[in-house]
Amino acid sequence: MTEELSSISQEAEASMERAIGHLEVELGKIRAGRANPQMLDGLVVDYYGSPTPISQVGNISVVDVRTITIQPWEKNMLQPIEKSIIAANIGVTPQNDGVIIRIFLPPLTEERRRDLVKKVHNEGEHSKVAIRNIRREAIEQIKKLQKGGLSEDVAKDTEKAIQLITDKYTAVVEKHLSAKEKEIMSV
Repeated sequence: MTEELSSISQEAEASMERAIGHLEVELGKIRAGRANPQMLDGLVVDYYGSPTPISQVGNISVVDVRTITIQPWEKNMLQPIEKSIIAANIGVTPQNDGVIIRIFLPPLTEERRRDLVKKVHNEGEHSKVAIRNIRREAIEQIKKLQKGGLSEDVAKDTEKAIQLITDKYTAVVEKHLSAKEKEIMSV
């Protein structure tokens, strides 16, 4: 029985760790006034009939604080990359000079910063919900084991341990949110 309980705890913690990883990726996509190649993560381009991430059809680099360049490995990929960025509606317009694509990031207005902070908090809430769902599933598994003969004391102790893990990962979410909010709001 204790092996099953530790397995439930370990699985819950691993799932919560993945939820934090997902949050980090999503927060990386939200621009904070600085050029960041992660902004383009998730964007795909039609590469000879198959959807391919932009990072696999060209070299993405940050030239300065407000400029990202994309140098495709094949010149015929300039137009599809440009179309993909426009279609993604990430708030920037790519400039194609026939050799390289430049993306200039405009400075953020106060209103846009507040909208980005709302988006950050929304992502954080999604992560917290995911963590709570993981906790709920783990506790349901413990209750099933309790019906199968597990003592109530051991079940309660394991539930407390899972709650501590949940609290730990919720605090990590809060830490990420406050750091990203500070990054966005700093001019």
